[in-house]
Amino acid sequence: MSRRDDVQIAAVVRNAIIFNVNNWRGEGMNTDNLFEAIEGLFSLLEQRKTEYLLVGGIVLLKYVEGRNTDDIDLIMALASLRNLPEIEITSEDEDFASGNLSNLKIDVLLTRNRLFDNVQSQYATTLQFGEREIPCATVEGLLLLKLYALPSLYRQGKFAQVNLYEGDIAALLEAYQPDLKPLFEVLSNHLSSTDLSSVGEIVREIKQRLTRFRNGLNSSPPT
Repeated sequence: MSRRDDVQIAAVVRNAIIFNVNNWRGEGMNTDNLFEAIEGLFSLLEQRKTEYLLVGGIVLLKYVEGRNTDDIDLIMALASLRNLPEIEITSEDEDFASGNLSNLKIDVLLTRNRLFDNVQSQYATTLQFGEREIPCATVEGLLLLKLYALPSLYRQGKFAQVNLYEGDIAALLEAYQPDLKPLFEVLSNHLSSTDLSSVGEIVREIKQRLTRFRNGLNSSPPT
């Protein structure tokens, strides 16, 4: 399956904000300068010679048709984030930081997490967005991040996010049919044996659904 050439970052984020019913109450969110904020972010990253990797829903849309996303997800070192004082940090823990640049929400996966660092260094490619080339996660990199996140999401009872992540995984598996064995070898260094086993079971269930989907398309309708 070829990559999509029609993905415009600002348009994706703007549409996600506009069509999110949670933003319909009260004054909502101003999207007037969203295009400028996004262009400003990537210009800053380029000017400061920042090492980063674009991940999350924006990159997913380059590979498969999917949902809109209302933020920018980056993998980056904490020191690199500190070198971008224009981003107002709103929260930070061991593995993640969130902030805002104007009215643009930015989520950062910090490279002090060894898996995130591995994805940035080993699962990166360059994709074209308009006139700009942006370092992005590969299909395998996206799968690693989503599979790694699932056990934590299940424990937190975040059903909506689990549903979205499993849907993303299914879409990538169906479109690209990547070899998952090397990815599970990587995950074995970052997940407990119990969590790794659970992720394996989730993937088997996703593959079974995909098989049913293919068989349903290829079967004749009942007479």
